[in-house]
Amino acid sequence: MSKRVLVTGMSGLIGGLLKEHLNALGGYELSALNRSVVKDVPTHSADISNLNEILPAFEEIDTVVHLAAYLGSDTFEEQLPTNIVGTYNVFEAARLAGVKRVVYASSGSTVRGVENVYPYKEIAKGQYSDVNGPIPLVTHKDVRPGGVYGAAKVWGEALARHFSDAFHMSMLCVRIGSVTAADKPSDPRQKSIYLSHKDVCQILQLSIDAPDDLKYEVFLATSNNRWSYRDLEHPRKILGYLPKSSAEDI
Repeated sequence: MSKRVLVTGMSGLIGGLLKEHLNALGGYELSALNRSVVKDVPTHSADISNLNEILPAFEEIDTVVHLAAYLGSDTFEEQLPTNIVGTYNVFEAARLAGVKRVVYASSGSTVRGVENVYPYKEIAKGQYSDVNGPIPLVTHKDVRPGGVYGAAKVWGEALARHFSDAFHMSMLCVRIGSVTAADKPSDPRQKSIYLSHKDVCQILQLSIDAPDDLKYEVFLATSNNRWSYRDLEHPRKILGYLPKSSAEDI
């Protein structure tokens, strides 16, 4: 049987990439929760800030991939409707509908604050000659948000932990690196956090298909970049994630 997957924010860059990837593989019955209609996919048009309006989209769904996010102004007022209230609504709608798993698109911004200190500051600026010795890797256990957006994503991860514990749902959080339309880094900072189109689709698919008994995890996700400071051993061990791309290959 096909796995019924609802994707929020499918009209975005990553949503479109995931749509093409899963359709090419086959075995997935896709639907979208989106403010605008997504071509060739059954779409429930609603804003995730309104719980009652989005509820029908979750009926008879096996897995939700929650990609919808507000990426504009980094103020609490602008982050609140989509990234805080909207995330709660998506999780709650999934719970009410009996959805087995939610894959939450968190962000590397949950740890971006480390770029204020050595050696991550130097790496982000491309000052590699100023980095001495091995780089202490940031892991899935670390939290140091960059801005209100990063803090909102930390809150989403904590909320996912609550839903997993309280309602026995599988809640997997992926701290997505820098995915660009051009599929290449545009500055020194992006060289360390670059996540290719192939690799973002890989880790999201692995999260969708992870064993049912995997109830809560947080994964950092970048490609295999020379100057990455984010640990990829954890997603490799748990999911089998092996990035195929590298910023240095471009």
